[in-house]
Amino acid sequence: MAINRQHPNGLVDETQRQLTQQILQALQEIRYGSVEIIIHDSQVVQIERKEKIRIDTDSSRITR
Repeated sequence: MAINRQHPNGLVDETQRQLTQQILQALQEIRYGSVEIIIHDSQVVQIERKEKIRIDTDSSRITR
């Protein structure tokens, strides 16, 4: 995901840094599930995190 676009005021670089941080945070916080990145016209427009809750019926334990 190393898109390197130069912009005179550095705004694009900061936006890319923030997007990268948000994606990494979503990945770090999830234990079971998926992270989906939605892109329109070559731009990230949405990050979805879907988390599963698994129920162990043998021990009545819930795992997140």
